[in-house]
Amino acid sequence: MFVIGDDPVEIGLVDSLSHPHGNLTGVTVLFGPLGPKRLEGLHELIPDAVTIAMLINSNNPTTSLAIKAVQEAALIHRQKLVVQTAGTEGELETAFAGIAQQHAAALVHDADPFFTTRRDQLVALAARYAIPLMYPQRD
Repeated sequence: MFVIGDDPVEIGLVDSLSHPHGNLTGVTVLFGPLGPKRLEGLHELIPDAVTIAMLINSNNPTTSLAIKAVQEAALIHRQKLVVQTAGTEGELETAFAGIAQQHAAALVHDADPFFTTRRDQLVALAARYAIPLMYPQRD
């Protein structure tokens, strides 16, 4: 079982999702292909949003694929995507301040264990800065 946010086919870990080979049976978190759907959902909720922010873990080397997928979706909806990075708890505060400063109408974050384990902090920061936040998973 993969516990990653990127597409294991695209990053070369397996040949296909339907036949990954060996003992690999599936993906628990798949952000890349679903990132554009999340952005589409934000577009439906906030159709006049000009700027959408994306929060990524600066310590995760595979985030470029997720950024690319969401950037392409933002272009379709004629939205500007601003990417903020955070790889430590302290950097989350700075990232949210930057998102607010860029007047982002909403925020989506990458499916990354760093963010999953800091959900309470993300919720508090989103509330403090009044930024709607779309999560990659539901608890």
